[in-house]
Amino acid sequence: MSWILFTLAVVAALVALLNFRPAPSFMWTWKLAIIAAEYGYWFVLPVLGLAGAAWLGAPDSLRPITLICCLLALAGFLRPVWAARRLAATLARDLPAAFGGGPAPLQLNLVRLFRVGGPPPAARQTEVFARPDGQELKLDFYRPAGAPETGAAPRPCVVVIHGGGWEGGDRAQLAWWNPRLVARGYAVAAISYRLAPRWIWPAQRDDVLAALAFLKDRAGPLGIDPGRLVLFGRSAGGQLATAVGYGAGDPAIRGVIALYAPHDMPFTWSVSREDDALNSARLMRQYFGGAPEGERRAHFDAASGQGLARPGSPPTLLLHGTADTLSWYRHSERLAARLQELGVPHHFLRLPWATHGFDFNPDGPGGQLADHAIGQFLATVTR
Repeated sequence: MSWILFTLAVVAALVALLNFRPAPSFMWTWKLAIIAAEYGYWFVLPVLGLAGAAWLGAPDSLRPITLICCLLALAGFLRPVWAARRLAATLARDLPAAFGGGPAPLQLNLVRLFRVGGPPPAARQTEVFARPDGQELKLDFYRPAGAPETGAAPRPCVVVIHGGGWEGGDRAQLAWWNPRLVARGYAVAAISYRLAPRWIWPAQRDDVLAALAFLKDRAGPLGIDPGRLVLFGRSAGGQLATAVGYGAGDPAIRGVIALYAPHDMPFTWSVSREDDALNSARLMRQYFGGAPEGERRAHFDAASGQGLARPGSPPTLLLHGTADTLSWYRHSERLAARLQELGVPHHFLRLPWATHGFDFNPDGPGGQLADHAIGQFLATVTR
């Protein structure tokens, strides 16, 4: 029994260690890092029970090391909660400073950390829009309550662009976030786009632009304001959000939200490897049809929001975890520095414990901060 307690304590400590340092470059460890960071507080009581059992029943030879492992596990599992509470205190000051608006007090909701479920499902309908070659793509449209009733004001629309390394994913990705946006009064359009390697850039950009054109054309029946659109992308979708948001020069795009995304594609190519968790060099070759050489270099540049940004580009909210091993946080950091040079309103929310996909749990430490930051950003840029 003592060896079982010792083994469990060691395993718990190793998992919790993922909240202090990036996970090794294996796909399954990245997913384990999400559990450790965004659900780790669920393990605090079991670890305390494990420590109590070791204190009472482990022999003298194993008791100290077992208790030390339990202590390390507790520190690791609680680190995201502690760090999120500190960040919450600064967000109330930083967001109004970046985008205007009044103060937005925030405290990490400890009860919400253990909440199961979210807001009720929102009304959803599937719409079909035409991509540039005339073929059909689909989007899921979520309608706020009361829209478009007679006399109801048209709603701002958040256009959600999924991730998946440009080769996978779909518009249902992390769909439980969409009712949360709808509950705030926004319409949501979660869109599809063509995937690599069958389709290379700029097909994906053109599909996002086609979706925007469709939403504007159907604004009346959908009950949305065609002049108040916000692009919201995760990972590969975040790259599309900044590339389209800055490159289109469309005043209807009131803001851009990008989570854990690359924004300078030549730089992204320079740090991509075959042996990382995603084989990112392969993803880049698929997306662009090869390396950034000759005529393809222009495609890399046209897909780089960082290079397309100009004074007057849409306000931007960036969120990224520094423990992200799939998309380096320096991508967001570099874009934030460029936006600072250009005088574009922006905020970079850097999460020191978080990894790729930290918003998988919308009620976890990263999820709560993202929810608040996104809500305040949308309220400011769409007013």
